Amino acid sequence: MDFASVERNEWTNSAVAASYAEGFARAAEMCVPAFVDRCGGAAEVLDLCCGHGIIARALVDAGMKATAADFSPAMLELAAARVPEARIIEADAMALLFDDESFDAITIGFGIPHVPDPPQVLRECWRVLRPGGRLVYSAWRGPEAKTAMVGVFQAIAAYGDPTVQLPPGPGASDYVQPTIAGPALEAAGFEDVVYDTVPSKWVSDDPAAPYDYFLNGTARGGFLLRQQGPEFARSIRAAIVAWVEKNCPGGPPWQIPIPAGLVTATKA
Repeated sequence: MDFASVERNEWTNSAVAASYAEGFARAAEMCVPAFVDRCGGAAEVLDLCCGHGIIARALVDAGMKATAADFSPAMLELAAARVPEARIIEADAMALLFDDESFDAITIGFGIPHVPDPPQVLRECWRVLRPGGRLVYSAWRGPEAKTAMVGVFQAIAAYGDPTVQLPPGPGASDYVQPTIAGPALEAAGFEDVVYDTVPSKWVSDDPAAPYDYFLNGTARGGFLLRQQGPEFARSIRAAIVAWVEKNCPGGPPWQIPIPAGLVTATKA
């Protein structure tokens, strides 16, 4: 199975979509105010890879007109219930069906790592933005930060079944790294790139919460964890608990960091 098939199979699963919205997305919600702020009162905004609609909801509440687009019908069903005022569209981020210069701003909340060809998504965003329009997107920070993201994947690598592997694809934090994002954004036609960090986190009485969030509510992490045998699963879970107890002193409740990178760029 290739990367695109994994992403599509996992995110179109209604149970995965619902679990993400109920658990994992508690950290993503902390980034929503920054998205609204970076859009700067734009009149028409495309919330691309909209998921369950938390950014679109905030955009509408701030007085903006929102189009919420995603490739997952399961996510779009959740978004439609959350933001009935938004235009809801099933869409491929790498081949948008919108006319050139249709939007004043585009938001992508954690969708960039889930597409096979992020530079193509950036080119499509440039095409459908109006001159001077703003692109704002996020991805979880990687090994340069103290983050449960790294703790979970290190535990899988150290204690998981070595025969269970992800197919090749973009790294989860690649496009918040200036050395990767900068050239891709410039090549797509963007300028004035700004990189920020949102100190997002989970707060939980259970130090195994990251294991459960990744297992039940993510694509690549869930793909790896759901294929583990019982012994491998127990070892991974124990390693994640140990990571939380070491890196998040003072719990319970545990303050579990999973910081996000936020990238803002303007169409030249």
